[in-house]
Amino acid sequence: MKKSVIIQGSARSNGDTGKIVNYLATTNGIDVIDLNTKTIGHYDYNYANADDDFIGLFTEIITNYDTIIFATPVYWYSMSGIMKVFFDRISDIIRIHKDLGRQIRRKNMVMISTSNSNDLVEGFNMPFVQSANYLGMTYLGDIHAWGEDDRIPEDVKTKIDNFSVRLK
Repeated sequence: MKKSVIIQGSARSNGDTGKIVNYLATTNGIDVIDLNTKTIGHYDYNYANADDDFIGLFTEIITNYDTIIFATPVYWYSMSGIMKVFFDRISDIIRIHKDLGRQIRRKNMVMISTSNSNDLVEGFNMPFVQSANYLGMTYLGDIHAWGEDDRIPEDVKTKIDNFSVRLK
């Protein structure tokens, strides 16, 4: 199995991040999971959200994919809240579902950040790089893409196309 999935974490499913995700997915045959369509509660130490969508979703990801591509808009110099909640919930896998959690080792991670200009601040990728290291994943890199006037500029498409070689 050498299959990739994009985990889209944006408050707007069809915003700039969605357009970029859809472009990458359709040009490369990659599946997409939109976190905005899932019910995933915040992490808590009592495991009170055990019945939400997270465990089933994580099981699906671990079972079916080798490369996990996290796509997030830049909100206040950081990943989106919905993406942060997803990352926080990985603690459930590490603490409660350890056998499932161990299966993430040797998977690949990629990060795509998006905004409305080429303005990514240095260090934005650090939580992704460090999470991959902690989880025993291979970090394949990251890319920043942007939309302008409700479209993806041609130079950004070229940048995405050149980057997508890492996913094959």
